[in-house]
Amino acid sequence: MLSRRTVLAFPAALWMQQDEAGFTPLREWTVVDGPESAFAVSGNDVAVQAHASFPAWLRSAKEYRNFELRGEFLADGWNDSGIYLHAPMHGYPTDAGIQIKIFHQPEDPPTPYSCGSVFPAIAPRKVPVKKGWNEFRILADDPALRVWLNGELVQDLNQRTHPALRDRLRSGYIGVAGASCVVRFRNLRIRELPGAEEWILLYEKPEDLERNWRTTVGKVEAQAIGPVLRIDGDGLLGTKEQFRDFYLQCYVRGCAQHNSGIIFRSAGKGTNPQFAYEIQLHPVPDAHFPTGSLYHYQRAKYPRIEDEKWFLFELWAYGRECRVRINGETVMEYAGLQRMQPGLIELQAHRQGYWVEFKRIRVQRL
Repeated sequence: MLSRRTVLAFPAALWMQQDEAGFTPLREWTVVDGPESAFAVSGNDVAVQAHASFPAWLRSAKEYRNFELRGEFLADGWNDSGIYLHAPMHGYPTDAGIQIKIFHQPEDPPTPYSCGSVFPAIAPRKVPVKKGWNEFRILADDPALRVWLNGELVQDLNQRTHPALRDRLRSGYIGVAGASCVVRFRNLRIRELPGAEEWILLYEKPEDLERNWRTTVGKVEAQAIGPVLRIDGDGLLGTKEQFRDFYLQCYVRGCAQHNSGIIFRSAGKGTNPQFAYEIQLHPVPDAHFPTGSLYHYQRAKYPRIEDEKWFLFELWAYGRECRVRINGETVMEYAGLQRMQPGLIELQAHRQGYWVEFKRIRVQRL
């Protein structure tokens, strides 16, 4: 016969089991921008080492859009790290995606740097961190972003309307930040939720080159090398479809001093501003129009990019407005577009021997 205590406890135990339904351990990771020894992984436990310093981070094996993430971290001294959400393949996870701060110190009032903050932009409601093991729960279910720390709700945000979040990625990798401190995580587990982003894939694999692209002007040497599209020569490689209002996302890298561009609303007649708009790709800080600029119209703030290193490129064009973000930083905004006709998206090769490469080129119609 079951005791009264057992009977009373049973509904709570059953609820706990149901509450954990659908979760799988988070066990497969890759170290990014750091030595393999920067993070120690054992099952679904992670230990961040003291020599895991920026820009080193630990990246999940796959990407996620909507999910619930749970786990625990140990506060037993000076502990500084972060959980990345929707981190990019290349670039700065904190700026392009979201970092939920992990820190050992209770703070009142909370700051944008406190434990549970969307670092370094949005303070948590409270900071209920304690010495010892702390439970966290993160729900990213577009547009909702909610964070609990030791059972208390510390963030309840709308990713689409909050000014600090509306331009962030809404799908990407889960990550653990290295911040030159020892931090231990355990029992990391994740449950995927329904919902997928609708993308038109312009280039992701070699067969996409012939399917989606054609030379529109000049001579372009286009090579499809696995997930990488490499261009050289002097001319324009254009899409077969036309786009007017859209969000374009891709990764770009080029040789030193390359001079290239991403053309939009193009009539396929070159880069004359009567027939197209050009976002410059030219990694020269003192150039008249450096990387990210709307050529002829609006100079960009020079972005944080390095020669031959991948960076995340994002372009929005909507009505008379366009905006460029590079590695999660808005570098150019312009609200005076006059050409309203739909047009091609084109990739520019501008000088023989000065190659540029693109990866995962995809677009959403707005």
